[in-house]
Amino acid sequence: MKKRVLIATGGGDCPGLNAVIRAITLRASQEKNWEVIGSINAFDGILNEPNEILVLDDKKVGGIHIRGGTIIGTTNKGGPFAWPIKNPDGTWGSADRSDEMIRRLQFLGVDAVINIGGDGSQSISQRFYEKGLNIIGVPKTIDNDLSATDFTFGFQTAVQEATTAVDKLVTTAASHNRVLILEVMGRYAGWIALHSAVAGGAHVCLIPEIPYDITKVVERIYQRFDKGRGFAIIVVAEGAKPKEGDMYYEESSETGYKNVRLGGVATKLMKELKEGGLQTDMRETVLGHLQRGGTPIAYDRVLATQFGVRAFEMVLEGKFGQMVAYRHPNIVSVPFNEAIAHYNFVDPSSDLVKTARGVGICMGD
Repeated sequence: MKKRVLIATGGGDCPGLNAVIRAITLRASQEKNWEVIGSINAFDGILNEPNEILVLDDKKVGGIHIRGGTIIGTTNKGGPFAWPIKNPDGTWGSADRSDEMIRRLQFLGVDAVINIGGDGSQSISQRFYEKGLNIIGVPKTIDNDLSATDFTFGFQTAVQEATTAVDKLVTTAASHNRVLILEVMGRYAGWIALHSAVAGGAHVCLIPEIPYDITKVVERIYQRFDKGRGFAIIVVAEGAKPKEGDMYYEESSETGYKNVRLGGVATKLMKELKEGGLQTDMRETVLGHLQRGGTPIAYDRVLATQFGVRAFEMVLEGKFGQMVAYRHPNIVSVPFNEAIAHYNFVDPSSDLVKTARGVGICMGD
C-alpha cells in the first residue's frame, strides 16, 4: 500500500503557492511508494462533508508553477481549532475540531501533512504537532514577516508589482505636478514599502517600524517643489502610523476572520498632509490585492520549488514539527516554535533603511 502526504495551503493567496505544490508532487513521484493529495481550501477540505480532496500527480501539476494563486484553494477564516458554528440564537461561535480532523486524516490513510502558510498557519501546525500529527511547514507570506527565514516566496513578486506601480505613478505625478501616495500591503512590517520605495525612487517612505512626524513629511515634499512646480511620490505601508498615533484599521465583521482589516492609511495620510499645511494637488492609489495575484517572478518560482522539494524530503527523513526555511545560501529546517517565535520587523538601523536615507528618501522621522 502506498503512503500518502497531504498538502494544504492556508491564509492569504500568494504568488508561488502552485510552484510549491508542483515541487512536492514531482519530488514525491520519484518515490514509488508515495502519493500526494491536496485538501481544498486549507484544512476545510478534510472537515467538510463530504471531503473535498484533489489527487495530485505529474499531469495535474504540469505547468502550474507559472500560475498565481493555488489550485487547491485557500482560506484565512476559521480553521480546525476555531471552526465557525452558528448558535441557535443566530450568533456565531467556534468549535475545536482538531481531534476530529486527525481522525479523518487517519481514515484517509494520510501519513504526513505539509502545511503551506504564514505565521497563523504555522501556529496551527505547531498545535497539531503537539497532538502527535506528522506535519511539516512551508513558510508563505508576501509580507516577509517570518523571522526564521531570510525570505518567503511571494515577497519579491509583491515588491515587483509595487515597484512597477511607483514607476507608473512617477510619470503621471510629473505631468500634473502632483503628490501621489501609494499604499502597499505588509500588515505590521514595512518590507514591501521599503524595498519598492528604494527600487522605484520614491521620495517618502512610511513604514510601521518608524512612526512618522507629519511636519517632517510636509517639509520633504515642499523641497520637491519650486514655484508650484514639481512632484513627489510617497510609498506608505498599510500599517504605518504617526508618532503618538495608531495604525488605521477596522474590525472585521466576517465570520471566522480574526485579523483586523488594515487599509485606508493613504486617504488618512492625505488628510493629515492637508491639515499640516500642504497645499499641492494630491491623489492616492491603493495597490491592494494586485500585489498578491498574477504570475510569480523567477526568484519566487525558484525559492518555492526549493521549499517544496525540501519539504517532501523532510517527510522522508521524519523531520516532523519543523518548517522549511531559507538561510542564505541553504535551504534548512527550523522547529515550529522557533519559526513563529519572533515577528520579522524592519530594523530602523538596518543597512537598507540607511540606504534609503542615503539616497534622500524621507522616512518620516
